[in-house]
Amino acid sequence: MAAKREKPFIGFKPGINSSKGGLSEKGRQKINKEQGSNLKPPVTKAQADKSPKDANRRKSFCARMSGMKGATSKNGKLTAKGAALDRWDCN
Repeated sequence: MAAKREKPFIGFKPGINSSKGGLSEKGRQKINKEQGSNLKPPVTKAQADKSPKDANRRKSFCARMSGMKGATSKNGKLTAKGAALDRWDCN
């Protein structure tokens, strides 16, 4: 029997989450289809420097997500919130 692979962060769902944190492309497509939303990929600090529109999106996301209740790590391992904040370079 093979050893169980460790999840990249607490709350990781294969096929929905990216191993880096947040939703994967496949996860965004699934939610967009189910809910009729228009989720876009995360914006890093480097991408935000190139576009004021992306910079505003990143700033807004970081402000909203940083203010949410809940831990960013548990027992030394990132939670889904912490992983998403890291992926957006919100630290």
